[in-house]
Amino acid sequence: MPERPASEDPDTRTARVVAAATAAARALGLTVTQPKVLHDVFSVVVHLAPSPVVARVPTVLPPSLKTDLAALATRQRLELDVTAWLAEQGHPVVTPSPLVPREPVQRDGFSMTFWQLVDQDRDVEIDYLHTTRLTASLHAALRDYPGDLPFLSSVDATIPECLTALETRPDLIEASDLDRAWQEWTLLEPIVESRAHFEATFPHIDVQPIHGDSPPFNIIMTTSGELYSDFEMVTLGPVEWDLTLLGPQGEAAYNTAAAQLGLRSLDKRVLRVMEAARLLQVIACLALVPQLPILADGLKPIIEQWRMSPIAGGLNEWL
Repeated sequence: MPERPASEDPDTRTARVVAAATAAARALGLTVTQPKVLHDVFSVVVHLAPSPVVARVPTVLPPSLKTDLAALATRQRLELDVTAWLAEQGHPVVTPSPLVPREPVQRDGFSMTFWQLVDQDRDVEIDYLHTTRLTASLHAALRDYPGDLPFLSSVDATIPECLTALETRPDLIEASDLDRAWQEWTLLEPIVESRAHFEATFPHIDVQPIHGDSPPFNIIMTTSGELYSDFEMVTLGPVEWDLTLLGPQGEAAYNTAAAQLGLRSLDKRVLRVMEAARLLQVIACLALVPQLPILADGLKPIIEQWRMSPIAGGLNEWL
């Protein structure tokens, strides 16, 4: 199988993804004559037209996942299982395509998953307070998921590896910022890597299956309603991890919806610690700039926010 280059021109990479997804889909028996790229940032999303199937192919990844397709496929398999289960329970999600086996497919150095095409309503302006309220319904649904999930895997999978990569890239991060990042990781690592340590630190907080990314920003508006999507980071953890950086209005919107469903409100201390971990995850993403140059400018406002925030969300002040 061809190895994926460590870094390549984004347009060249996208063309290789489209070719790989098209070939993989045809090998599965799908008719593909007019593949169309729908989205291209951290993943390339390709409509395999005229088949009503979409391939999602992660392309901008930490070094280990770029070279270990088996580990990437393990993560993708969890996403397929969780979304299929949610659909079976009648919850509104973008579902794996029923036209192909529900398994990640590896082709030409990429690992991809196949999804049912949905009719997006691009004329709808997204109300993020509304989608934040919907996140409470998603959490209520996920509480019953019967499968096994790792604890906060979306944090551990990114931060230490990328910070290590940044040690040799002074062009991407200032030395003082990298020193602070490592200081924060020393404080946060025990809590986000160990469920037992997290529960000992926050004994009043339950953990459950969660989306793992930011579900208010990963809800697709379709002509038939809202659909939860992009469960690539699905994991076990506190619900606060899904609600970081939404601000007071977002927190209040979630708490109101959660109360109506009999769920607990967001815990402010846990939320601040999870927000610190989320900001540190963004800093770690600087290591991905060589793969996705547009990240450099896009991350600048969040880096400034991180510099002004308390180290590790003030964790060392009250432990």
